[in-house]
Amino acid sequence: MRRVGAGLVAAILSAAVARPAAAAPKLKVYISADMEGIAGVVTGDQLSPSGFEYERFRGFMTNEVLAAIEGARAAGATEFLVSDSHGNGQNLLIDKFPKDVQIIRSWPRPLVMMQGIDESFDAVFFVGYHASTTNPQGVRAHTFSSANLADVRVDGVSVSEAAFNAAIASHYRVPVALITGDDAIVKEAQGELGPIEGAIVKWAYSFHSARTLTPEASCALIREKAGRAIGRMREWKPYGVKAPVTVDLRWKNYRPAELLAYLPFVERTDAHSIRFQSKDILEASRIIEFMLNYEPGLAP
Repeated sequence: MRRVGAGLVAAILSAAVARPAAAAPKLKVYISADMEGIAGVVTGDQLSPSGFEYERFRGFMTNEVLAAIEGARAAGATEFLVSDSHGNGQNLLIDKFPKDVQIIRSWPRPLVMMQGIDESFDAVFFVGYHASTTNPQGVRAHTFSSANLADVRVDGVSVSEAAFNAAIASHYRVPVALITGDDAIVKEAQGELGPIEGAIVKWAYSFHSARTLTPEASCALIREKAGRAIGRMREWKPYGVKAPVTVDLRWKNYRPAELLAYLPFVERTDAHSIRFQSKDILEASRIIEFMLNYEPGLAP
């Protein structure tokens, strides 16, 4: 056997040490966070700044989002963008988040609860979500506006906020991997989107009543389910909605339907309902955001 010189051995070892290690793959998660589906939430007393429990429940909402981040990070996720998507969009306690997490706040936003999503993300989590306005079950069940809308249909099918937002993610080929909330939305979303991971943090008795996990137990469950969702990444498929998109909105009052029908692209289908077609789900999101939020006296 030929001997290898000491100098050559040293050179080989030095080169091996100097060689940079392969960079860990990035795995980006987009989190859209609502509040009606947070453990313990049952009435406006937890959901609005005027409610006597709101400040405490802002903290519980924040902790559930943090639990999703912690579970996903432990399973290999590396980057996170969080959309504060309840009420005024200023609920999450942003000083509680790790410095590498960014948060989207307040309104208006063209993509509403999904602002900031793009093709660079690998998965979407829905935290604190609730059932749709046509679901007879579910705590605070509504779609986009509990005060104004009685139904939202995409291509003739009634959808939850989860399904509509999944369609926006699908535009960028990003799948939904996890939903958290009450038993009604987990069942509804899995029926719409397939067998995604679901963390049930409460069980609805009525619109304003539920049996609930404690905040600590809900966070433990969400942490576990988020890790599982990342572990099953190869299973997830985007929720496809083909373009163009036909949207039907049923208003609780007749006047919005009457006035919106003055627009040339809007058809009034009955006293309370309108229909419009958009080139894709992103345009549909912009139109709905405008219809729900425009007021002539807006200032500045």
